[in-house]
Amino acid sequence: MTQTTQDTHGRPAGIDARGPRFGAGVTAVLLAVVVLLGASTAALALLTLVAVSFLLGTLAGPHRTWQGWVFRRFVRPRVGPPVELEDPRPPRFAQGVGLVVTGVGVVLGSVGVIGAVPWAAGIAFVAAALNATLGLCLGCEMYLLLRRLRPASAGR
Repeated sequence: MTQTTQDTHGRPAGIDARGPRFGAGVTAVLLAVVVLLGASTAALALLTLVAVSFLLGTLAGPHRTWQGWVFRRFVRPRVGPPVELEDPRPPRFAQGVGLVVTGVGVVLGSVGVIGAVPWAAGIAFVAAALNATLGLCLGCEMYLLLRRLRPASAGR
């Protein structure tokens, strides 16, 4: 179990940015398999697993997903501690964006629009692959853009 320190406002002080990036790589592989499976029950089942992972990441943070556990247990001991920590809020928001995209695919696939499954997986794959390969987290960028657009009177 990892210990999360608090900043002066009681928020989590930070997470190892390599964890969500590793998780994005694992997720990209799973989403690629969904796309390859096409419009099938197996693809729907795998997309559901990915959506549930995004749900957990949205509710508890990406470091609390099964991919985060794999990173902490097997990868981080080999790469060492991070040089710096990042704010967990943008990656958590990104998990929510992934949940919406994959969730739409799961819902549509569940009601008989099975062709939506590989499409949703393909869209989510692009975002996960960009994060895993280039470190470009589209959901994180959306979070930062929305923060900049929010009126100053809205507070924190």
